[in-house]
Amino acid sequence: ATFVTIVKPPPKRLPPAMKTAWHWFLAFGMLITGSANTIVTKVADGISADGRPEADPRNHLFTHPFVQALGMFAGEALCLAAFTLLLGADRRSRVQEAKIMGTPVSEARKARSRFDTAKPFNRLLLAMPASMDMCGTSTIYVGLVLTYASVFQMLRGSVVIFTGIASVFLLKRKLHGFHWAGMLLVLAGTGLVGISSIGQATASAPNPALGNILVVAAQVIVALQMCLEEYIITGYKIPALQVVGWEGCWGFLILSCVLVGMYFIPMTQDKDHPTGRFEDAIDAAWQIAANKWIALAIFGNMVSIAFFNWFGISITSEMSAAHRMVLDSVRTLVVWGYDLIKGQPFSWLQLGGFVILISGTVVYNELVHLPGFAYPDDDDDESKRLLDRVSDEEGRGRQASGAETTADMLITPTLSKKTFQGKR
Repeated sequence: ATFVTIVKPPPKRLPPAMKTAWHWFLAFGMLITGSANTIVTKVADGISADGRPEADPRNHLFTHPFVQALGMFAGEALCLAAFTLLLGADRRSRVQEAKIMGTPVSEARKARSRFDTAKPFNRLLLAMPASMDMCGTSTIYVGLVLTYASVFQMLRGSVVIFTGIASVFLLKRKLHGFHWAGMLLVLAGTGLVGISSIGQATASAPNPALGNILVVAAQVIVALQMCLEEYIITGYKIPALQVVGWEGCWGFLILSCVLVGMYFIPMTQDKDHPTGRFEDAIDAAWQIAANKWIALAIFGNMVSIAFFNWFGISITSEMSAAHRMVLDSVRTLVVWGYDLIKGQPFSWLQLGGFVILISGTVVYNELVHLPGFAYPDDDDDESKRLLDRVSDEEGRGRQASGAETTADMLITPTLSKKTFQGKR
C-alpha cells in the first residue's frame, strides 16, 4: 500500500543526521522490513509445492498474486491492533500518573488519548480508497510475478507523474515549473528502468515487458487513490496507524469477496492456471499447507508490511520525510542487490534510470532547488499560518496524524502545501 502526506513543507536543506540509538533503530527497522516485504513476496512466487489434487501439474509455482495481496491487507489490519494497544498503554500511563498525583482515576480513564486525534468520521469512508488500493496492489503483485523485484521497486516511482497530473485535474492544484521538471525526470528514469529489463527474461522474471507495464499501470490507480484519500479524509486528523489499519480491514474483506468470484472464472488449464481458474485460493491454501517456506513467506509479508508502516510513520514523525525518502532509496538498492545475487544481469541503463528517477523525485519534493525556477514564497500568509499551526502542535508534543504522515516517500510526491494537516 502507498500513502500520500505532508507533515510540513519539504526542508530547504537536508535535515541533521540521526543522533540517537532510537533513530538508528527506526532507520534500520524501516530498511529491513521494507526490503523484506518486496523480497519475501518475490521469493514466494518462485517456490513450487503440491496444490489441489485436480491441479495439472500437481506440483507448480505459487503464482497467486491476489492471495499475496490478501496477506498484505492482513498485515495492514495488524496496524489497527497496534493502534488499539497504543491507546491502551497511554490510558494505563494516565491512570498511573493520576494515582501518583492524587487526581481522580475515573477521569484519567475517560480522558481522550493524545494519540487519538481523529474527529468523528464514518469508517465506511476508508472503504473507498481501500477498494482502489485493492485494485492497485493486486495489479502490481501480478506485475511482480512477471518482472524483476528491483525493476518493480524502481518503477513504482512513476506514481509521481500520475499523482501530479491527477492533482491538477481532480484537486485543482497548481503545479510549478520545478514540479513539471521533476516529473519529466521521473518519466525519463522510469523509461530507462523499464527498457533495461526488456529481453532479459529468466525463470524468476518470465515476461519483464508485460510485468513492467502492469506495475506502471497500477501507479495510475495509486495516484487516483491518493487524490481520493486527500479529498475525503483531509481535515479528519485520523492517526496514521488507524488509517492503515482500517484500510487493511476493508481491503481484506473486499478482496476476500472478490477471490470468491475469481474462483469461478474459467481459464485454460496451463502452468499459469494449473486448476483452470483465474485465481484459486483453495489451491493456494493447499500449497501453503504443503510447503513451510511459502507459509513463512506469506507470514513475513504480513509482518513486514505492518512494521514497515510503523517504522515509516515513526521516522516521518520523529525525524523528517527526507530521512524516509533516503531510506526508501537505500531499500531499492537492497532489493536490487538481492536480484543481482539471484541472477539478474547488471545493467548500467537500469542504474542510470534509477539515478534520474531519484533526482526527479528530489526535485519534485523541493529537497533540491534548481536554478532558473520560481519556488513558492515560504513567507506567504497561508504558509505562515499553516506553519504556525504545525509548530504549535509539535510544541504540545502531538503525534503526527494519519493526515500528516506518508508511507513511501520515494514514490509519494507532495500534492500541495495546503495539506500540511492532510492525509496519509
